[in-house]
Amino acid sequence: QVELVESGGGLVQAGGSLRLSCVHSGRTFSSVNMAWFRQAPGKEREFVAAINWSGYSTRYTDSVKGRFAISRDNAKYTMYLQMNSLKPEDTAVYYCAADDRAYRAIVSMTEDLYGYWGQGTQVTVSS
Repeated sequence: QVELVESGGGLVQAGGSLRLSCVHSGRTFSSVNMAWFRQAPGKEREFVAAINWSGYSTRYTDSVKGRFAISRDNAKYTMYLQMNSLKPEDTAVYYCAADDRAYRAIVSMTEDLYGYWGQGTQVTVSS
């Protein structure tokens, strides 16, 4: 069973930065695609960024391109989300997710291919 634990959330002023981390419990980490999603109050959960198992392919939602960077360290079973130039509209609970199939060619932007989820970490950006 895979467990994912996020950390790094908090309260930051607009224009500030945060780095989220997601630690994966299993030895399968280096073979699966990973992603970040977020859910703002009263809204549906939405895709933020994803990275393939090797780290060489990434995808971002348009609203965070140029501000957020997803990365991973397979030796540490950890994925990161560096968030810069934060805006109040980035306020949400951020969830990390792991694909449930190894070496999938598609780096998905939808929830259905991610079978494992963390509990989430709150990010609040004040104006």
